[in-house]
Order: sequence, then structure tokens, then C-alpha cells
Amino acid sequence: MSNASHIEWTDCTWNPFTGCTHISPGCKYCYADRLSHRLQAMGQEKYKNGFALTVHPDTFNDPLHWKKPKRIFVNSMSDMFHEGIPLDAIRSVFDVMRRAYWHQFQILTKRSERLLELSAQFDWTRNIWMGVSVESEKYVCRIDDLRKTGAAVKFLSLEPLLGPLPRLDLTDIHWAIVGGESGPQARPIDAEWVREIQRQCQAAKVAFFFKQWGGRNKKKAGRVLDGRTWDEYPAALPVSGEIQPNY
Repeated sequence: MSNASHIEWTDCTWNPFTGCTHISPGCKYCYADRLSHRLQAMGQEKYKNGFALTVHPDTFNDPLHWKKPKRIFVNSMSDMFHEGIPLDAIRSVFDVMRRAYWHQFQILTKRSERLLELSAQFDWTRNIWMGVSVESEKYVCRIDDLRKTGAAVKFLSLEPLLGPLPRLDLTDIHWAIVGGESGPQARPIDAEWVREIQRQCQAAKVAFFFKQWGGRNKKKAGRVLDGRTWDEYPAALPVSGEIQPNY
């Protein structure tokens, strides 16, 4: 069975790789790092290495067995383009995503340079959505790398948003997710940073999804921005339950 997710913009997660290393300020209080060690302490075999980078070939074919169409967040507990993950393993995952055409696969990376370096080696079918995480203006260069890839659907995860992003170039970007940091040491988010991004998305006709305010109690803080929730997805693309596999 798939791992049902509480992440607002996806249905479930698939982790052919687990573990990572911190690369920028957005990683400082990484939820995957905390969760990996918790699962290790609980004795879960998949997390016996904690947050050390680990490849799980036995999980590669899992989505092929999930017959109901889903949005699948790939490697919620890792980064597919980590320099420690072999190219052959990444190719194997791409092959499964291509074959499991009835799902939408959502991939995020902070390692946009390696993503761009390898992009031409992959078959970017329309069901593979590629995104980069950008936490502050210093890292908008990741968007430029994403823009040059062969991905048909390109998106941004502006989370944890740690500062304003007033000059986003949204050319060829289809979707932007925004969220504040959550957890016991969450850094604050300013509502005007979120509004500023929403206005830019509206002007550029980019789908805008506000995930959360975050904080120590993210459920209490909620995800309402200016009186409404923002659950936009890229236009003219199928959503969960609308892709019909041809068995």
C-alpha cells in the first residue's frame, strides 16, 4: 500500500531513497531529519540508518501496484538529486514513473545544479512534475536551473519561506507552493511575504497553493490567507482521480 500523506498538496509519498544532508538554511530544522531518527528509534527497518542516505531498490516498483490514480510526492524523506545517489538508481525511478503513467509524480530538489546536469538523460513524461525548493532570495538561482530542464510541469516549493521574494521570474513555471516552517523551533513567516508571492503568481497566471502558516502548532495556525484557502493547481492538467489507467 502507498503511504497516505498529510501534506496538503499531495495524496501519498513514495521513498525509493531516504536520508539526506543539509545544504542551505531551509534545511536547518528539517522535518525529514527529525522523523527519520524517530522512526529509527521505533525500530522501523527502512530507517535503520537514520538520516544517512540509503537506496531502497525493493520499493522501486511500488507505484506500479497502486491502481488508483494518485498524486505521489517522490522522496519526501530525501532528495533525488543528492550527489550520493547513483545515476542508475535515478534512471530506474524515472523508468517506473514513465510506466506508471496514470499517476502524477511530484519531485522536489534543492540540488538544482545536478538536476540540470542530468536532465537530458531522462524521459520527462507529462505525469512527472519537477520542482525546486527556494527558501529565500539567495536561492532563486535554483528556479533558473529548473527552467532549463526538460520537465513538462515545473513548480516551486517556497517553504520554509524565510524571507521576501519580491522579484520572482515565473517564466515557464506552472505552480507555486508557499508555506511557513513548522516544528518546535520554527522560524517566523511574514504575511506580506505570502501576499507578495500570491500577487506575482496572479499576474503571471501561475497556480498558487498556500500550504500553511506553520509555527509550533501548525494545525492551530491553519492555512487561511485573507479569508480563504488557496488550493490552486496547474490549469488544464488532470488532478487526482481524473487520470484513467488503461489496464
